[in-house]
Amino acid sequence: MTKEQLVLNLNSGRLSKSRIDSLVQSLLNHHELVQPLLIEVFRQDKNDEFNASWVFDHLMRKKLGLLLPHLELFTLEIKQLTSESCIRPIAHTCQLLAEAYFKKKNQEVIESMTSTQLERLVDCCFDWLIEEHKIASKVFAMTTLFHLGKRFEWIHPELKIILEKNIGSGTSGYRNRGKKTLDMLVALGH
Repeated sequence: MTKEQLVLNLNSGRLSKSRIDSLVQSLLNHHELVQPLLIEVFRQDKNDEFNASWVFDHLMRKKLGLLLPHLELFTLEIKQLTSESCIRPIAHTCQLLAEAYFKKKNQEVIESMTSTQLERLVDCCFDWLIEEHKIASKVFAMTTLFHLGKRFEWIHPELKIILEKNIGSGTSGYRNRGKKTLDMLVALGH
């Protein structure tokens, strides 16, 4: 698959699950197309399109390591996202990165991410958690922030304050993940 074929596929109407799976399989064999895919995620966001972000999310579920050479671009651009349909899969990718780094202690991820890139995730996830966004993005953000709080001590107390303030008015999904996160924070002494 070429870059042109990838872009054409991503812009040829709504993708079915089988087409997403097919594109992901092609991308697993063509690592050089990960950066063009990521660029297309950010371009499509500006047009309120989301095929690229859906494909990106499914690719990251299969092989998160493909993102590592592109962490600088990823962490610089995610703050600019505006489409909820793009933010959700990118927030999920942030959660995958945080879990790989802090929970699974994946050495490749740890060695690839800089402190600045981690700080960009913190900034973006707090925005997604606090601002008006869909529940899935908020849930991914709170989980990501919980893990990032293992590196940046100030995060856990701030996260606890936000969750305690908003849990009562949140949706059932927000309350469920919020309660689990608060329980984990309490277990850590917060």
